[in-house]
Amino acid sequence: MAKGSVAEVVKALAQPLADEFGYILWDVEYVKEGGRRILRLTIDSEEGITVDDCEKLHRAIDPVLDEADPIEEAYYLEVSSPGVERELRTAEHRAACVGWDVEVRLYAPLDGAKAFRGVLLEDTESGEIALGVSEEQIMTFSPSAVAKIKTVFDF
Repeated sequence: MAKGSVAEVVKALAQPLADEFGYILWDVEYVKEGGRRILRLTIDSEEGITVDDCEKLHRAIDPVLDEADPIEEAYYLEVSSPGVERELRTAEHRAACVGWDVEVRLYAPLDGAKAFRGVLLEDTESGEIALGVSEEQIMTFSPSAVAKIKTVFDF
């Protein structure tokens, strides 16, 4: 199976279980880190996620993955919460975090800066990402210009 499709296949397998348990399947990644292959499922819920929640989904998805066998090589399965500071990789992630404080990092500098912080506003009709950097200033970014968006939390 092609690496690019592993996350999609696993997401399709995990989604019914996440729904059954009342979790939001935030993300599925299949990555190589430090020579190890890692299948990472990230879950969320309105009440937050505990270690017990992660263990519950881990135990439920493990036999499903064994049966479907979507990954040819050895891998580590991780189930975790996205945490307070989370990466927003999709339009769905951004929609779920409208009104949150975020940091937008760009591939190339804009007005001498590559990072901007503000309140995430709704995506514009043209697909651009709108950021309220102050009460008077809204900046918009093309998705192709954005390297990373993550929520930020001041402790």
